[in-house]
Amino acid sequence: MPAAKPKDVLTTGEVARICNVAPRTVSKWFDSGALTGYRIPGSKDRRIPLNQLIKFMKQHNMPLDGLMTGSTRVLIVDDEADIVSVIEKVLEDEVKYDVEVARSGFAAGVAAGKFKPNVILIDLHLKDIDAREVVKAVKSNPDLQLTKVIAMSAKVTDADVKSLPQFGFDGFLRKPFHVRQVIEKIEEATSVVY
Repeated sequence: MPAAKPKDVLTTGEVARICNVAPRTVSKWFDSGALTGYRIPGSKDRRIPLNQLIKFMKQHNMPLDGLMTGSTRVLIVDDEADIVSVIEKVLEDEVKYDVEVARSGFAAGVAAGKFKPNVILIDLHLKDIDAREVVKAVKSNPDLQLTKVIAMSAKVTDADVKSLPQFGFDGFLRKPFHVRQVIEKIEEATSVVY
């Protein structure tokens, strides 16, 4: 999917996706004067010129990677081709996320470094590597500090699910799941205030 051309003026929601923060965080930056923009006359809606956002991001040493697209970037790591193709199609076509797919732990490491996803959906039972090793590598990479990792599995106990946060996972989806649940879990993971 080609990268979208950046817009000249952005909404708080678009700025939030680019900066990987909640929209209310962007509103606070705006209201405090830290982020310069303007309000739409007769409305509470705020607009932030792209050049002001870039200036703000540079001042605060924020990575500029998200500027090429305001879309949420999702990396799916799973070796079950049919599940992956369904999730990928819905996330790209219906929710307009940027989606990459890796079918192994090794490919996930390479893709995460290049793609810098906002969210990684990873199957806990990959054949080539323990998913806990992938999440450890992601969490220790300074470029991926804000990346959320959501585990997926059909074969785990409730006790296993409860232990996932201690390994660095930010969420869990039990297979089989409805694609709506995937979207909700991604939205939940990406709306956390930092």
